[in-house]
Amino acid sequence: MFDIGFWEITLISVLGLVVLGPERLPTAIKTVGGWFRNIKQFSASVQTEFKEELRIHELHNNLKKAEQQGLDNLPDDLQKSVDSLKAAADSVNRPYAKDKQPTIGSETSDGSNHDK
Repeated sequence: MFDIGFWEITLISVLGLVVLGPERLPTAIKTVGGWFRNIKQFSASVQTEFKEELRIHELHNNLKKAEQQGLDNLPDDLQKSVDSLKAAADSVNRPYAKDKQPTIGSETSDGSNHDK
């Protein structure tokens, strides 16, 4: 990332020791390290969001192409995009679907009760 060699690090360390003193230097190093860690995490999250937005944009464009072709006899890449979008839509709708499994205390299809 930065092109800093051994002598530059040594010079920065000596200047930090002179300016801050031996009592405050470890705290300053931890603080600066925390800043760099936060910057790295922020840039990684921005990269992840950017890649996801590009993927969504590509899927959107592929869906438009598929609609224009009538969703019949699609090329493999368009079919994969459509299938991926269908799976994403199903996963979003799944939590809102009505629960079709019997609950505790209710009767099953054979008439027996599980509470007993």
